[in-house]
Amino acid sequence: MSVERQASGDLPPIEHLDELTAYLASGAKPKAQWRIGTEHEKFIYCRTTLKPVGYDGLNGIRAILEKLSETTGWEILRDGDLPIGLKGEGAAVSLEPGGQVELSGAPLENLHQTCAETGRHLEAVKAVADPMNIAFFGLGFAPTWTRAEMPQMPKSRYAIMRRYMPKVGDLGLDMMHRTCTVQVNLDFSSERDMVAKFRASLALQPIATALFANSALVEGKDSGWASWRAHIWTDTDPDRTGLLKFVFEDGFGFERYRDYMLDVPMYFARRGGKYVDAAGLSFRDFLAGKLPVLPGERAHILDWEDHLSTAFPEVRLKKFLEMRGADSGPWSRICALPAFWVGLLYDEEALGAAWDVAKEWTAEMRDALRVDAARLGLKAKIGKRSVQDVAREVVAISRGGLLRRARAGAMAADETHFIDPLQAVADSGVTMGEYVARHFLEDLKGDARRLLDEVSY
Repeated sequence: MSVERQASGDLPPIEHLDELTAYLASGAKPKAQWRIGTEHEKFIYCRTTLKPVGYDGLNGIRAILEKLSETTGWEILRDGDLPIGLKGEGAAVSLEPGGQVELSGAPLENLHQTCAETGRHLEAVKAVADPMNIAFFGLGFAPTWTRAEMPQMPKSRYAIMRRYMPKVGDLGLDMMHRTCTVQVNLDFSSERDMVAKFRASLALQPIATALFANSALVEGKDSGWASWRAHIWTDTDPDRTGLLKFVFEDGFGFERYRDYMLDVPMYFARRGGKYVDAAGLSFRDFLAGKLPVLPGERAHILDWEDHLSTAFPEVRLKKFLEMRGADSGPWSRICALPAFWVGLLYDEEALGAAWDVAKEWTAEMRDALRVDAARLGLKAKIGKRSVQDVAREVVAISRGGLLRRARAGAMAADETHFIDPLQAVADSGVTMGEYVARHFLEDLKGDARRLLDEVSY
């Protein structure tokens, strides 16, 4: 979840629905200006107690943010008087509801820069956390902690979501507090280009879920799912999640996505520097000045920007496209996620080949694959093909796209090596989630300390 904008100012109300469509369309930019924005979340825990770290206290998350601001020079972002994030160098650090720390990276030109940014961030947080006996790790789901053990971050929007989530799904609170993801934000040049990228990436999102599956352990036991995090999203809130069947229908474009978002129930509105609980209410009513909690108030464009951030489909449209199907993992996986999608979507030949893989899949097949890839990983099937077979093909397509991009780094002629970890998974047929669960239960004999030592950055 992105760091919130700080103030709305004196903005005019939205007069026409076309303004909402134009907001989405305004993200289009020529290929030379396409960038890569990588976001990754990580859990934070005390090395002594092996428990998650709370917000307050000498060694709490607030103290970490303040120290990180001192060491990096990044500006502290606040919710009221409370530090809830940082911004600097075109990037931001934010807090997820259960204390997960997220880096929302700057828009960068190539994967070498993206991976270097990730490295600098992990080194910076480690330098602050180590003297506090605190560490970070990346898995898709907290492997041993219960929901009750998870701290709650004092962000106003999260309080609203905590009240609302149990009304619309059984696992929404777990999504908020016990999951971590890595995602990439990518650009488009036109409505046509957006549609092509949206369709290909949405259809193939379950393949990414299988390749990045890294959350089989739940409260110290094998859940039977390669990605429990992906399973959680199937029972969080049907109004704002899923594979969006309309994306594959004729006539899909900015206007159709706008209409979808107008039908997504609200979470909140912001007025006077405060969050107003509007959970379950209609943004259409807000446009008309008929929102019960803000009578007479009409939505402006930053309200629309906020509202766009409250839907969580597997691919999300703002002024760019967000790929949202992957579990968090080690540093190499953080770099591999943007590599996978850049290779597929930023090269025209690769984009066409990627769509050819999935274009005959029906809505029913896509829905079944979403569940089966989360449960079975690369052992799932789509039609007559195994997901492992599809994954090998898609990784090869992505590698070809990266090769044709030919973006050199200081120590590499191109970006293809960033996808090597996924090649290894696709070739083996064993997801990281399956491996970690077996390793923890059999080799480590359920020793949480040894597991966390191994997966910490």
